[in-house]
Amino acid sequence: MDRRWKQLGELLIQYSVAVEPGERVMIAMSELETYPLVHACFEAAVRAGAYPQVQFLSESLRDLVLRYGDEAQLAWVPELEAYGMEWADVYLGLRGGCNLHEHDGIAPERLALNQAAMGKVSTLRWQKTRWCLVRVPNAAFAQQAETNLDTITNMFFDACFVDYPTLAERWRAQAQTLNRGSEVRIVGVDTDLRFSVAGRSWQVFDGKINMPDGEIYTAPLTETLDGSIRFEFPGVLGGQLVHDICLRWERGKLVEATASRNQDFLHHVIQTDAGASLIGEFAFGLNPHVDRFCKDILIDEKIGGTIHLALGRAYPECGGTNQSAIHWDIVKDLRQQGTVYLDGHPIFEQGRLAV
Repeated sequence: MDRRWKQLGELLIQYSVAVEPGERVMIAMSELETYPLVHACFEAAVRAGAYPQVQFLSESLRDLVLRYGDEAQLAWVPELEAYGMEWADVYLGLRGGCNLHEHDGIAPERLALNQAAMGKVSTLRWQKTRWCLVRVPNAAFAQQAETNLDTITNMFFDACFVDYPTLAERWRAQAQTLNRGSEVRIVGVDTDLRFSVAGRSWQVFDGKINMPDGEIYTAPLTETLDGSIRFEFPGVLGGQLVHDICLRWERGKLVEATASRNQDFLHHVIQTDAGASLIGEFAFGLNPHVDRFCKDILIDEKIGGTIHLALGRAYPECGGTNQSAIHWDIVKDLRQQGTVYLDGHPIFEQGRLAV
């Protein structure tokens, strides 16, 4: 086994979720190729005096429900998964890559219904556990990132093994500066979107809930959303790619949502509940070693020089109040063109956060 898996397992147990003796640790193993990291995390948890359990999940198994399940089965919240969030003090989601076309041919309303059920499990994870999610590179992941396995694996480990304490100190200082502002404006290709963050706080993701990590994020006041945004990268949710997403809000209400591919799926997702059409999160991607779009949001939202918006559920630690079964991060690339302003002053240009 690559020794870096053992190093990463120790990092996750000791730093990301800081497991204490006697704690219960749920390790969700998604896809067979994640086993080396599962093994490393299990060993590190045992050495920490914890009680780890392993759960196996796979998109190919989920596909069977999507294809052959009735409406009740599609909307069913998996009971053992939900109970696991009640049982566990700590949750590690070790998610291997899968074929992005696994769910081709599934009607968008079926996908959206099942995605909402999965979102309820995610909400329990947020509410009940200390957690960290990892996208573990494998051959399928390398293929969707349009590179080879060695290249994507090396990028992954380089991004995981940055000096998080040092970077976090810098990011927190930047977040404190951002906390002095109130109005955000994003300008770019087919984009001019404004919203207020008055009374909300900017927070830092520094390897505690995702690995690799690197974000500064906040929660907009949804009633102030006004304007439009176009995303160069496709949105990725539930194994679906939604290309050329364009969204437009007027006075806090989403009035237009288009895409060149999978537009029906987009419409079903934003109709999941009252909060699904609103922005729950706005963030800057800051990891210096994540430099390519992989069609996977756990990695892509960390690309240094990008921003992302999340439709749906807000992070309460920012003061966000938007509620939804959905939390869908969609990435916009500002490395070549586009600017983010705070109270009229440019703070993010050519992919650099200048505060």
